[in-house]
Formats: sequence, C-alpha cells, structure tokens
Amino acid sequence: MASEVQRIAQTITAHAFNADRSKVALCPNTNELHIYSREGNTWALEAVLKEHDQVILGLDWAPNTNRIVSCSQDRNAYVWTFNDAENRWKPTLVILRINRAATAVKWSPDENKFAVASGAKLVSICHFEEENDWWVSKHIKKHRSTVTSVAWHPNSIVIATGSTDFRCRIFSAFIKGVDKAGAKSGILSGKAINTFGDMLAEFDAVQGWVHAVAWSPSGNSLAFTGHDSRVAVADVVSDPPNVSVVKSATLPFTSLLFLSETSLVAAGHDCNPQSITKAGAAWKLGAKLDVSGQQAGAAAATAKDKFQTLEKTGQESKASTLNTKHQNTIKTLTAYGPGQIATSGIDGNLIIWNVKA
Repeated sequence: MASEVQRIAQTITAHAFNADRSKVALCPNTNELHIYSREGNTWALEAVLKEHDQVILGLDWAPNTNRIVSCSQDRNAYVWTFNDAENRWKPTLVILRINRAATAVKWSPDENKFAVASGAKLVSICHFEEENDWWVSKHIKKHRSTVTSVAWHPNSIVIATGSTDFRCRIFSAFIKGVDKAGAKSGILSGKAINTFGDMLAEFDAVQGWVHAVAWSPSGNSLAFTGHDSRVAVADVVSDPPNVSVVKSATLPFTSLLFLSETSLVAAGHDCNPQSITKAGAAWKLGAKLDVSGQQAGAAAATAKDKFQTLEKTGQESKASTLNTKHQNTIKTLTAYGPGQIATSGIDGNLIIWNVKA
C-alpha cells in the first residue's frame, strides 16, 4: 500500500536517496542531476547539477561517503562530492574509456569502487588512485551486447550483470591493491578468487533482454528479469547454482529489489509493483502492492490484451488514466526505510510504499 505519492518532475529516469533519506537525487530525463531535500511532507529542489552533455541514465548515492556517481549517454561518469566550505557539489570526471552510452551505475557496498554498465558490451569497474588523485577504470568484457544493469554482491568483489544478449552473468571484480588477496567469492561453494574479470557463472533462464539484476541481503540468491516477463532466482551457494523461474502475465519488469532472503519486489511496465516470495525451494508470484489498482482493475488486461489494444488504437489502454498510482513505466525501485520502498517512473511520480518482508 502506498503511504505517499508525489509528482516532483515531468519524468524520472533514475533516483537515489542519501543515507537518512532526507535528500533524493534524480534525473528528469535530461543531462541535469536534480537534488531535492525533504521539507515536511514535500520535496523541495535544492540543487541542479549540470556537467553531463547528454541524458543521465544511471545514478547512485553512497550512504557512508555521501558521494553521488552519475553516468550518461555522453559516455562519461562523474563522482559528485559535497564541498562544505563552498556549499556546493563538485564533480570529478571519470574516464570510462567506452565508445557507447553508459547505461547504469552502482557503488560497491564498501564504497571503494563502482561499476558502470554500457552499450560498449562491457562494464567499467572504477576505483580511486590516491597517488594520482583520480578515478581509473578496468573493463569486464565477455558480453555480446549492451549491458543494461549491474549489481554488487555484499562482499564487494563479485558483480552480476544483465545484458541484451539474453544473459545474466557473475564476474570477479577483484582489484589487486584495493581488495584483500585470497578473498572468498561467497558463491559457488565459497571459491577463492584473485583474478579480475573471471566469469564465475552464466544464466539463460529468460527469453529476452535482461532488464535488472539484484542480490539478496546475504548474497546467497541472485534474481534477474527479462523482457519476456519472467523473473529467475538463482541459488548461487551451490555449484552449479539451482535456478527457479517465475512466469508473469503482466508487462515486463525493469527493476528488482530484495526485501529479505525469501521475498523480493519487481516493478516495470505494468505500473504496479509485484511481490515475489519463496515457498520451499521455489519462488512464486505474490500480491501486487497497488491495492487500488488491483481492485479497480480486477479485470486488468493481460499483456496480450494490452498489446492488442495498442495495435488497434495506438494506445495502451482505452481509458485516459490507469487504475494504478503510477501512470507510466516504473524505472527505479529502491529501499526507503524499515518496511518501506520507493518507486519512480516516467510519469514523474515518486511513491513510498509500505511492504512486508
């Protein structure tokens, strides 16, 4: 159930909160990065950061270091650090060495690295070099098409990627001098990894572009979703991993978030977040979060119905408004607070939901 619905932009392509959720950074589908601060029950625009040349596609806010990282279609990434003396955010350019758009970015849990996905069929793993005072990148390749999403394992040395080549992969992101030698992968029976870029596992459980990947809190499970509206959850502790596939009749999901080891939420083109829960060894669809949407649209159209309506009328629905609080695709799904998550989408809405783990 939604506890707060606010339209704070024309469109939101990505958002990220600071540590105490008093501020939110978002991209309004332009080259600008907007930062809003909490004022009572509303969000007030605090800063507009203009350094990118083209649309920002990904951003993330490190809770401990209070640094923001953004990436864009301009093939660049910036690390933003707040300067207290000057009372402003200062950018540092990161040379990604890519020749296509940067599509997504995530800080590692240790916040000493971040990963940037791109249309160049690779992921840039970036870390800071103290002696040169700059951010440098190393490339993880072995993808056959655009990398759409990245997610860090809780140990900060393993990363999962989703690609438009219909694959989800797990790689070693171990960097000598940054990570401890002999570190355990935390997956595949706890194998030690010391080599950067090694592919540890590959999955093809979905029949379409992989839109999102996400790790469970312990890192024992990896979820990914494809354009065929399937969500696959791999138990990566065993070697080889066991994969459970959940089929959905809704439109494709674009974002995933684990609430616990046995519960996750998926959201996307259907405009209504969907819970997915574990029952025994298998995962299954749970309830949708937007109860009003479920009740008013108990006769909600299936994906097939929606596509037929789109073909005949040029519109996704005969109605001028949807029966859901989100009126367009949900792009980003993040944790907000105890028992709460936040979604934002193309309709410009930022919605806080109450959930049960």
